[in-house]
Amino acid sequence: SGNCIICLLFKEVYLSLQLAGTAVLAIGLWLRFDSQTKSIFDLESNNTTFYTGVYILIGAGALMMLVGFLGCCGALQESQCMLGLFFIFLFVIFALEIAAAIWGFANKEKVIEELKEFYMETYEKRSQVTARETLKAFQLALNCCGITGGLEQQFMDTCPKKSFLESFAVKSCPDAIDDVFNSKLNVIGAVGLGIAVIMIFGMIFSMVLCCAIRKNREMV
Repeated sequence: SGNCIICLLFKEVYLSLQLAGTAVLAIGLWLRFDSQTKSIFDLESNNTTFYTGVYILIGAGALMMLVGFLGCCGALQESQCMLGLFFIFLFVIFALEIAAAIWGFANKEKVIEELKEFYMETYEKRSQVTARETLKAFQLALNCCGITGGLEQQFMDTCPKKSFLESFAVKSCPDAIDDVFNSKLNVIGAVGLGIAVIMIFGMIFSMVLCCAIRKNREMV
């Protein structure tokens, strides 16, 4: 019947939403624990825009998975109330995702500048033991060296160990920060676009199924 087809389609959307939530959660965890970015979270002062954004991603991913589960329960029990709640929550998440995307791209340069400032502050304090260890971890994670790159590789013992020829290809850390965040933001943008499409279909099918359930009950 038509209702069965709608239910099947809705279940497909629900599964896609669960996968999307898992993807968002995975991206958040990837940024949190990836060797190139996890050193940011080991700072004594974790008040950067990047730090906040990563935890928002982790929370959003977990919330999307829960909302997807709510939609599945609503479809299985043919509950208009649960489907209505599913639509509302999905709409709110969709609106937040759009706002987060605008905020993320608007603040991209701010995030990069904050990290560069942190690096420069640490670099200037490199004579201190704590700053030296942080600098070493940062440079190892980003595979970079100092503020000029290969030239400093020759005399800075905090830089990753390279052969004489390899050292000339090593980037400066400010340049490495730019490269890392530009590549990661492209991945996040692509995943975000896919999730937005899934959410739109989820909202459409939840309303169609809700109307079909109401119509079916009126006929009984």
